[in-house]
Amino acid sequence: MIEDRLTEIEVKLTYQEDTVQELNMLVYQQQKRIDQLEKTCESLIEHIRSQAQLAGGGNVANERPPHY
Repeated sequence: MIEDRLTEIEVKLTYQEDTVQELNMLVYQQQKRIDQLEKTCESLIEHIRSQAQLAGGGNVANERPPHY
């Protein structure tokens, strides 16, 4: 009886350890992907800024319309 309970507890603990390991790996992979996406966003922001500077300043909101 006691041995059966101990065996059952060991089995449950093994499954929990496996689950925790899988979750840790998933979190690690997600963090790597987040880092990649952040780097891509920073690169795109820098590209947009440089294109705006090449196009003439980028502050179009304060410019007067051409008909004035």
